[in-house]
Amino acid sequence: MTLFSIARKNIRKNFTNYFLYMASMIFSIVIYFTFVSLKYDDAIQASTDSSTKISSAFNGAAVVLMIFVAVFIWYSNSFFTKKRKKEVGLYSLLGVRKKQIGQMLFYENFIMGIIALIIGIVLGTLLSKFFVTLLMKIMGYEAMGNFVISPAAIINTIVVFIIITAITSIHGYRLIYRFKLIELFKAEQEGEKEPKASFLIAVFSIILLGIGYWLALQNLLESNAWRTLGFAVTPIVILITVILGTYLLFSTLTVYLLKVLRKNKKHFWHGINLISISQLLYRMKGNARTLTIIAVLSATTLSAVGAAYSFYYNNRSNAEIANPNSMMFITKDSHIADQVKERVSQDKSHKIVYHETIPTLNIDVDITNLNSKMSADQVEYSVIDNKTYNKLIKLQKRNDSLSLKGNEAAVLDAGYFEGLSPKYVGSTVSLKVNDSSKNITFKTLKKFNVLNLYTANTTLVVSNELFSKLANETNLVNIEAYKITNEDDAKILTKDIQSLLPEEAYFSNFYSNYAQGMESSGLIIFMGGFLGLVFLAATGSIIYFKQLTEANIDKERYEILHKIGVNKKEVKKSIARQILFIFALPLIAGIAHSIVALTALSRLMQTNLVIPVFICIGIYVCIYIAYYFLTVNTYYKIVTKSDKQ
Repeated sequence: MTLFSIARKNIRKNFTNYFLYMASMIFSIVIYFTFVSLKYDDAIQASTDSSTKISSAFNGAAVVLMIFVAVFIWYSNSFFTKKRKKEVGLYSLLGVRKKQIGQMLFYENFIMGIIALIIGIVLGTLLSKFFVTLLMKIMGYEAMGNFVISPAAIINTIVVFIIITAITSIHGYRLIYRFKLIELFKAEQEGEKEPKASFLIAVFSIILLGIGYWLALQNLLESNAWRTLGFAVTPIVILITVILGTYLLFSTLTVYLLKVLRKNKKHFWHGINLISISQLLYRMKGNARTLTIIAVLSATTLSAVGAAYSFYYNNRSNAEIANPNSMMFITKDSHIADQVKERVSQDKSHKIVYHETIPTLNIDVDITNLNSKMSADQVEYSVIDNKTYNKLIKLQKRNDSLSLKGNEAAVLDAGYFEGLSPKYVGSTVSLKVNDSSKNITFKTLKKFNVLNLYTANTTLVVSNELFSKLANETNLVNIEAYKITNEDDAKILTKDIQSLLPEEAYFSNFYSNYAQGMESSGLIIFMGGFLGLVFLAATGSIIYFKQLTEANIDKERYEILHKIGVNKKEVKKSIARQILFIFALPLIAGIAHSIVALTALSRLMQTNLVIPVFICIGIYVCIYIAYYFLTVNTYYKIVTKSDKQ
């Protein structure tokens, strides 16, 4: 019997142990193949206006995915090799040379890699239409994907994964030479010394995490800590403190808490808590690095996917903030305005909700007194009167109104940013009209718009009497505003109106902003979602592999427990608690890290990310729970396989 046939037989007989490893590889190959093939898809290139950017984005995502999958396969392969120390030792005892054992393990890994590659490419090809359609749908396009086979994507995927498989197989081959025969047979006794726990280091881990969290949640513009450390150095300090704090949390604080729990005699001697607590205690130090990696990866995944989904989730509201009116333009030619009105009125897909001609003044304002960090001392504002503001507010269905008198004014600044934007309320500024100046005092600040941003500047609302005086001294500009139904599906109407208007009309519209946002945020959520799933599958698999390794080591111990009368129900309960501890630690830490990161992001962007973030966390936790139950059941089957009961 050749080494190749023995390797093939081993895979067939141990397929249950290899299944999740192969499934994770297949899933990774499907996603990588999808990313590579999407950039060649004709439907995407024909439908989108930024096909070059999409191609570049998928190239970048594919590189990230390739590196991560390579690390994951390397890590998993190391687990499988170490798990089979006893088997390798038996081969050595029977006279099989290490070179031949290494070749056999090389063949096993390479066979699994080739099988995963073939299945992954076939599945990726079959699912190509679905993935293209999904991407187009997320990006807001109606084009349907076609069933296509991309030879370039197939060749790219084959080359990349054969190289990855070859490298990991060679790594497994070399790993054999690192073990002596006595080490192979005494693998179970390795790393079984009771770890030491320092109360001071345990407290230090909490302090490190506290420092990282505190720095992350600081206001970047007003924080003395950020200014002192520097805007380039502070993020690095945050990363170091959080990662080091997480490692010390797992390696020291958890050990300390387990030792405290062990001193609680009532709990420690209840049922078989003795076994589960002891096993966790003795292995916690060895698991700390793995759990830290998983916690950091979970935090990165949740933060990236949460941020990506929040952009997609808030796309409509962001477009509405910039464009409270469906369409807006400055009109100087009444004939063109009539043409636009006729085109909008005749469109069968859209009905006019309202159409208003808004008298506006464009006035230079001296804002030196406002201490703005974002603009010059003199800016141009769009000025409307109190009556027009109240009318637009009612049409736009906002529950608000103003009652301004004399030289009182209100400012509408949807992009207001605390610490950077001008300090409006209570301040006085000077309006420059021809050769004279008129002072106004800001009574209130409204953090929304009634005029579209591209057509109008930051808007000032003044009293009706002041507006009349200003209108007599400067030129009045009429702005046409339309609100239509189905404004998110107005591509044809928008293009037609754009062709009617000159460039100086400063045409702005809801559809263009909405469509661009859907395209960019849809692409981000598509890539972020799939990369997140790969990361999740990898992290869950790493814990699964680790627990399977420990299950084989613990098998004899559970057999002894069964012989002294411990029933299977108690055994499964102990296993469930033990594995829950291992799964919960990195998950809770990862969620905590991501919530802090996303809270900092929401403050920076001044948007509410609560709903999209909790949706992402919910999905992540559900998949993690599925991994948990799979691990518990597999662990239980391994340790009770030879039981007679």
